[in-house]
Amino acid sequence: MGRYTRRRFLSTASATLGTVSLAKHFAFAGKLGEKTSPPSDLVLWYDKPAGQWVDALPIGNGRLGAMVYGGGEDGSSDKELLQFNEDTLWSGKPQDGNNPDAKNHLADVRRAVLEQQDYHLADQICHKMQGLFAEAYQPLGNLRVNFTHSGAITNYRRELDLDTACSRIHYQVGDVQFVRESFATAPDKVIVLRVSADKPGQLNCTVSLDGPLQKSTQAIGNNRLLLTGKAAAHIAGAGHPGGEKPVVLSDEPGEGMYFAAILQAQVQGGAIAASSDKLVITNASAFTILLSAATGFRGFQSKPDTPQNEITAKATALLDPATAKPFAELHKRHVDDYQRLFRRVSLELGQQNVSQPTDQLLKNFAASPDPSLLALYFQYGRYLLISSSRPGTQPANLQGIWSYQVTPPWSSNWTSNINVQMNYWPAETCNLSECTEPLFNWLEDLSKNGARTAQENYGLPGWVSHHNIDLWRASNPVGQGFGQPTWANWGMSGPWLCAHLHEHYRFTSDREFLRSRAYPLMKGSAEFYLAWLIEDGKGHLTTCPSFSTENDFMAPDGKPAMTSAGCTMDMALIRELFANCIAASKELGIDSDFAAKLDAARQRLIPYQIGKFGQLQEWSIDFVESTPGQRHMSHMYPLYPGSQITPRTTPDLAKAARVSLERRLANGGAYTGWSRAWAITFWARLADGDKAWESLSMLMQHSTNINLFDTHPASEGPIFQIDGNFGTTAAIAEMLLQSHETIDLLPALPSAWPDGQVRGLRARPGAEVDLRWSAGKVVTCVVRPTSSGEFAFRPPQNQKITAVKDGAKNLTLTPQADGSLRTSLESGRSYKLQFA
Repeated sequence: MGRYTRRRFLSTASATLGTVSLAKHFAFAGKLGEKTSPPSDLVLWYDKPAGQWVDALPIGNGRLGAMVYGGGEDGSSDKELLQFNEDTLWSGKPQDGNNPDAKNHLADVRRAVLEQQDYHLADQICHKMQGLFAEAYQPLGNLRVNFTHSGAITNYRRELDLDTACSRIHYQVGDVQFVRESFATAPDKVIVLRVSADKPGQLNCTVSLDGPLQKSTQAIGNNRLLLTGKAAAHIAGAGHPGGEKPVVLSDEPGEGMYFAAILQAQVQGGAIAASSDKLVITNASAFTILLSAATGFRGFQSKPDTPQNEITAKATALLDPATAKPFAELHKRHVDDYQRLFRRVSLELGQQNVSQPTDQLLKNFAASPDPSLLALYFQYGRYLLISSSRPGTQPANLQGIWSYQVTPPWSSNWTSNINVQMNYWPAETCNLSECTEPLFNWLEDLSKNGARTAQENYGLPGWVSHHNIDLWRASNPVGQGFGQPTWANWGMSGPWLCAHLHEHYRFTSDREFLRSRAYPLMKGSAEFYLAWLIEDGKGHLTTCPSFSTENDFMAPDGKPAMTSAGCTMDMALIRELFANCIAASKELGIDSDFAAKLDAARQRLIPYQIGKFGQLQEWSIDFVESTPGQRHMSHMYPLYPGSQITPRTTPDLAKAARVSLERRLANGGAYTGWSRAWAITFWARLADGDKAWESLSMLMQHSTNINLFDTHPASEGPIFQIDGNFGTTAAIAEMLLQSHETIDLLPALPSAWPDGQVRGLRARPGAEVDLRWSAGKVVTCVVRPTSSGEFAFRPPQNQKITAVKDGAKNLTLTPQADGSLRTSLESGRSYKLQFA
């Protein structure tokens, strides 16, 4: 992503409801002074409210997300603010953003690059091939609770329990203890806020809703509030020079979608009444607020013209079933549902210092590096994926589902030149395979618009997608003639996204998924790129125009240029896509003729090259780098997330990749959180655990906010971008377990992690793996296959696998030429590896 000027915070709130006895509430919430609430190693905690949006704590159920402040936006602890989103509230409507004139310029740009070597002319021509910008993700509202307390607040603590996906705030006023607990429940489709005191009659407050896009807020009866509004009809795209009005609002039906949020409050003891557009609660012992929301989204191809009254009815229908359940039931259903996913994996990297708040641990990290904080960060990434991507929802976008701005950074798109892909890097390895479902549904939609883009923009078969994708599944090159070609015209997101389909198959061995969902999408993408390839005049097939994502090079005249032919990433993605299609064709016993065409083309792709510095070349020509410290490292794709370059199978290329990585970092690269996360995965694949740990330490010191959100530098301070959270979680998993060749145990263990254990990581071709190690060596390893077949294992350096046991039985082990041991395992059984 490019750089972004951070805007001033906008804020609003959310809602709650429910009933449970105070005794039961405090039994599971824990009493303030005891500091025993949740398991301490899975808790982020702080001794003051969030002072700004980016310091609040996220909750989500995939569709609804909220940022819980634990106070007001002014930092006061006698208020509560939940800023909330619904994942289908976007600006705009379906539109044809393609540029039918683009295909008329394709031959010209290829001539400029391949015949004239006039890269600046090629850049200029690419501007003529751009289409409309994508639209923007929108904030829905704010839930505000303003309390009246009889004295000063003391012993304040706010926390996020990753084990239960609940945010809690504990504090005292005099001798009264107060607890606020909030969560977003997937089973019951609402956000829940429960407030209680351990003495009767102590709660007095007002409850309100507002939002930056609101039309009205009104009370319904004495215990409900309704917020209605309308998203922008259009938001100017990120990268637009500003000549266009940035936010366009409209009252015309279908020009921007209507939305509604409705809350209900129930009190225990005391009273509740409506006062204008607020609810007033007096002398209560506890109260619960439930909040639901709905939008006018009817599908990516349908105009969002649903009337406001129908959307309000939809939001009400989502709320009503939850109001019939007591708080204790809502809480249990939420926790049970969440823990079914979260508790599959555990990680221990030492004892966490639970006496210090998380922000203090982070502040002290440089002086006192704490591996246990990385274990917490790892689980936080898994928490965020569960909270932002569940079956039936939209996939996690650039900010997950949490955004407060009408004009968010980079429109909070699905930015597909690494960012949305990185969001899903941990899904398979970290045992959250179900969380990929929204990505695959989205990809199926995208391919439909992508087929139109392939025809209209390029006159080619198959489907293609580019750099910015929105709710309406924009597949065209954006920019409107203003975008830099290196991002606006980059058209390689399809193969990268298709890699996730094939990886899902590799981890699950689900042939029906491969046959009915993955292969048709992969084949459609391959059809486009088979037609997109052209002769380079030197006996190879190449791509043109071609861009190394968001990077440029020095043209022969010494000036930066962007457009060339056959960038390394293009070759890597097409090579991988074709190989995956060939493998799927063989597995399914179909399309052998098409697979043969792919194989023939694959053999003629420009090979990977080593440049003058011994580096893996980024471009097909060994251009001088204009930005040696560029955050994007696209030419390294075949090292990770691809696997075409490995230290064992391609040692010379792996060495060149290391040189590239070292040069990038030496020149200031990896200065964004997501870029640093990518660097960690590279070090893991290069089997250098200490370098991976060094980059993890840099990430914690320079690219992590106090709530452990990943950050991206901007002119007015760092902004939140979720991809780095997910990328780092995936990177930590790669340090402990790899399976792209064989199942490698502790392949990149840092010396700073001599002892630890991990449970439940996933390996190809389908297995869960538990590991415990001491003094840097594996002590125990348990493997639970989820598919039957051949498995190959590789122990850490300086260790040998002496046996694989099925109960008391020793399995036959077959040594392989690469040093691994192969054996047959059955699904549903548990095997133990022994070492010497």
